[in-house]
Amino acid sequence: MQDLHFDTQHSSTPTVDLDCDVVVIGGGIVGATLAAALKDSGLRIIVLEASSLQGAIARERGYALSPLSGQIFEGIGVWDQIFPYIGKYRHIYLSDADAPRIVKFETKDLGTPYLGYVGEHRIMLSALQRFIAEECPNVRLLCSAQVANIAYQTDGAVVDVTVEGQQYQVRSRLVVGADGANSQTRQTAGIKTNGWKYWQSCLTFMITHEAPRNDIAFERFWPDGPMGVLPLSGNRYHIVWTAPHSTAKALQTLDEAEFLEKLEYFTGGYLGKLTLNSDRFVFPVQLLQSQDYVRSRLALVGDAAHRCHPVAGQGLNLGIRDAAALAQILSDAHQHGEDIGNLRILKRYERWRKFENLTILGFTDFLDRMFSNNWPPVVMLRRLGLLMLRSLPPLKVLALKLMTGFVGRRPSLSKQLENGDRYP
Repeated sequence: MQDLHFDTQHSSTPTVDLDCDVVVIGGGIVGATLAAALKDSGLRIIVLEASSLQGAIARERGYALSPLSGQIFEGIGVWDQIFPYIGKYRHIYLSDADAPRIVKFETKDLGTPYLGYVGEHRIMLSALQRFIAEECPNVRLLCSAQVANIAYQTDGAVVDVTVEGQQYQVRSRLVVGADGANSQTRQTAGIKTNGWKYWQSCLTFMITHEAPRNDIAFERFWPDGPMGVLPLSGNRYHIVWTAPHSTAKALQTLDEAEFLEKLEYFTGGYLGKLTLNSDRFVFPVQLLQSQDYVRSRLALVGDAAHRCHPVAGQGLNLGIRDAAALAQILSDAHQHGEDIGNLRILKRYERWRKFENLTILGFTDFLDRMFSNNWPPVVMLRRLGLLMLRSLPPLKVLALKLMTGFVGRRPSLSKQLENGDRYP
């Protein structure tokens, strides 16, 4: 990182003063995406990550990635390091429990080579870390960074942080909170949230299978909750199985053979013989929307700003779009000589992303409540809805565009690929 100022003259316990334009608190996928997206902005960036470099990527989890997210990564320049190592799907099969009719989405419905991708956390974050180290001289990543205090001032902010025993004061024009749903950045700023915790938890894990195809994503709705079945590379699938808290815990501790027998039933037998090849993780599901995405000298992105039900795999994609949108707002403001931490500038980002995110939060909440339900009138209504999706192509395309990120304002990073993904 260029033009950093070090001052240790006035302290018996030396403190290093770092000057930058943007300090990003949280070096996960969304925070790293924001930093990478600002590569050519002319701004100096510091990313503070609480875990070690290796600890940050050591998370056994997969994410659904929309075509728009792929286009954003392509626009940044990191997609070449991600694309060869992730799962791709050309079909989505949507079904309601054991009902015989399936809604099938295909690439021709969207006009792209793929309907989506499935990326493992370690692959995506390590690619972003490598890209930042090799291609982003204006970005400095500090790992094992414990933030002690953030002081907001009229013209900037000062972040007190300790990194492996060394004390730092990071002086910045803007603080970005990318530190997850339990964001300390949001809480210390006094920003309130709206939302609720669901009656469900998610059980996530990875399997190998013997099915002849590995390019179909399944969304199977059951009365206890939806199940997302997402293809990874190498004849593997990432499963997100939503169920009431007690059921999810029981499934987590079930004998492996019995667990796989249940899984084969709930996946409809489409995948043949299954083998568990990861631990089973359980986490509670919640919906969260911050009342404010921005304050003077502060912006929130990703789960720090919002969190939705995992049905339809929207969560990370919203965060990636947040990062691309904020990067665009900050770059444009800087190029026009505007103060990037000014509330008037940051409100442009909030107006762009807050309503779009709220729409997706409402959509996922509606899907979960409509399908996690065994009341006969609701069952009849939702199956009528699925029949309409099968029978009315324009409605089917609209639903697919909503799920894949092509409804709403698109970041400029993705515009070079408006006619589809460049990969065959």
